[in-house]
Amino acid sequence: MLNEEKKKLLEELLTNLTREEISWVNGYFSGLLQPASGVHPPAPEDVAPAAGFTQAPAKLVLAYGTETGNAKKLAGKLVAAAKKKGLNFRLAGLDNYRFADLSKEDHFFVIISTQGEGEPPIPAKAFYDQLMEKTLTLPNIKYSVLALGDTSYPLYCKTGEDVDAAFEKHGATRVLGIQRCDVDYEEDAAAWFEKVMEIAGRAGTVTQPSKTAVLAAGAGAVTGVQTGITSPVGSIPAANGATPAAKKPAGKKYYDGRISSNIVLNDHGSEKQTYHIEISTEEEVTYECGDTIGIVPRNRPDVVARIIALSGLPGTEELQASRLAAPLEELLTRHVNVCYLMGNTVKKYAAITGHTIPDVRMDLVDLLRIYPVADTGQFREVIKILLPIAPRLYTVASSPSAHGKEEVHITVARDRFMAEDEQRFGLCSEFLGDQPAGTPLTFYVHREKNFKMPASGGTPMIMIGPGTGIAPFRSFLAERDATGADGRNWLFFGERHFLTDFLYQSEIQAFVETGVLEKINLAFSRDQEHKVYVQHRMLANAAELYEWMEAGAHVYVSGTKDPMSKDVEACLLKIIGQEGQLSEEEAKAYLDRMDKENRYQTDVY
Repeated sequence: MLNEEKKKLLEELLTNLTREEISWVNGYFSGLLQPASGVHPPAPEDVAPAAGFTQAPAKLVLAYGTETGNAKKLAGKLVAAAKKKGLNFRLAGLDNYRFADLSKEDHFFVIISTQGEGEPPIPAKAFYDQLMEKTLTLPNIKYSVLALGDTSYPLYCKTGEDVDAAFEKHGATRVLGIQRCDVDYEEDAAAWFEKVMEIAGRAGTVTQPSKTAVLAAGAGAVTGVQTGITSPVGSIPAANGATPAAKKPAGKKYYDGRISSNIVLNDHGSEKQTYHIEISTEEEVTYECGDTIGIVPRNRPDVVARIIALSGLPGTEELQASRLAAPLEELLTRHVNVCYLMGNTVKKYAAITGHTIPDVRMDLVDLLRIYPVADTGQFREVIKILLPIAPRLYTVASSPSAHGKEEVHITVARDRFMAEDEQRFGLCSEFLGDQPAGTPLTFYVHREKNFKMPASGGTPMIMIGPGTGIAPFRSFLAERDATGADGRNWLFFGERHFLTDFLYQSEIQAFVETGVLEKINLAFSRDQEHKVYVQHRMLANAAELYEWMEAGAHVYVSGTKDPMSKDVEACLLKIIGQEGQLSEEEAKAYLDRMDKENRYQTDVY
C-alpha cells in the first residue's frame, strides 16, 4: 500500500498524463515486476488494458486481386459471413488499394489469383510490382494468403506464393500458412477463412499505446501480471503457424474425343477465320451450359523442325525436361512451351548462354536464331527451363439437352499478331483450326460456377456477346429451346460485316422465327461510315433494357475483356443512371447488387 505522500505524488502525475501516457506507465510498472526468469512477456496487444482505458478495434483487411472476378466474389461472401459473427473486415480491391497505407495495417489477408503462365491479375499488377520491388519494413502486419489457380497450369498459384514470400521478406508475421486452391476452391477457401476468423476473434480489440510503450514492450518491459488488468485477450498464433497442407487436388477428368466437324463460320472475303468445332466422345461428357473445356495444343511441326535444326541435336535423342524425359521431337511437339516465352524464362536463357538479352518475351526459335547456344550442352540446359504447354480454355457452345451428352462444341477465332516482322498465330487457335475431322483430341471440363443460366427457365435473359462471345449464348438458347423454357431472351451480337461475319446466322434466325429469341439487336461495325458496336444498340434500347432489368432479367456479357466488356459495363451504368434517374454512385450500387445476386455475370478473356 502507498502512504499518503506517495499516493498524492502519483495522483498529481496521473492528472497531467494523456491516456496513451498512462498506458505506457502501466506497462512500465509491469516491467518492474517482471521476474528474471527468461520467460518472454506477451506483446501489448495480448494484454487487456486497465479498467477505464479505451480500446480500438483491430484493423482487419481482406484484400483481393482478380481478373475474372472469382477472387472478388469469394472475398465478398467471406466478409459477409464474418459480419454475421461480429467481425468487421474491410474489403479492399488491390486495384484501388493505396500502397502507402500498407505499413499502417494490423491484419492483412489476401485472396489473389494467378493468370496465364504465373502472372498476377492485371488489375492487381501495380500492387504486386510494388510489393516485389520496393524495400519495405512491415513488422506490425499479421498476414495470410489464399492463392487461387488452376492445377492444369504449371505455375498455377505462383502469384499467391510470390505475395506470401514478399510479406515474409518485408518482416510481416505469417499467422496462417498459404492456402493453395484449384478451380474447385469453395471448400478449401471456407476452411482457410474459418481459421482467419478464429485469429481475428482472438485478436479482438487492441490498445493504443504510445510508441515508447511499444518499444518498451519489445525490450521485455511489459507483462500481463499487474493490478487492475482483466484477463488477457489471447495471443496470435506463432509466425510459423501454418495451416495443414492443402489436400492434393483429386485431378481433372480427361476425355478422349475426336473432331467430328470443323467448319469455318466466316464467308469468303472475311478478314477473320472463326471455326465451329464439334468434338465427339464415346462416353458421356459431364458439363453444363456456361462451362469451358481445356485443350492442350501441340506445337507446329515446322517450328519444331526449325528448333531441332538450331539445336544441333537429332530429334530422336532423349532429353530431360522439367517434368519428364522424352525424345527431343516429342518434347518440343507435345510437352514444352516454345511460344512467347515468359520474361523470367528469357532471363534464364540469357544466363545459360551468356548473351545480353532485352527484357522481352520471345519465341524459342527466335532466341536460338538471334542469341544462339554455344553448343549442344547449353541447349540441353535450355530444355530444362522450358515450362509445360498450358491448356487453353474455350467456352462451350453446345447444350447437353439439345446436342446430346456425347459431344461438345466450341467456337474458336484464329488469333493473329505480328512478331519479328512476321505474321504469327495463337498456338491453340491455329492448332485447332488446322485439324481435320477425325483428329483425336483430349480435353477436360472446367466448371464455371459464376457464369450460369438462371435456375428458373422463366427468368428473362439479356445476352451481350460480340464475336466469339456468341458461343455461350448459342448454348443457352439451344438449352432453353430443347427444354421448352418460357423465359424471354434478348441477344445483342456484333461483328465486322453482316455478309461475311454473322456467326451462326441461320441458327439465330431460327431462334427468332420460333420465338426462342424475343428480341435481337445486331451491330456490324464496318458496314457504315461510322463504326457501330453493341453498346450503341444498347443505348438505343435503353428504356426497354432497364424495364427488363427491373423485371428481374439476368444480364450476361461474353467476349473480349478489353475494351469490349469495359465499354459494355460503362454503357449499362449509363442506362441504369439515365432510366432509373440515379446518380453515378447509385447506378454502380445497382449493378453491384445485380452482381451479388448473380444477375450480372461476365465471361471475358
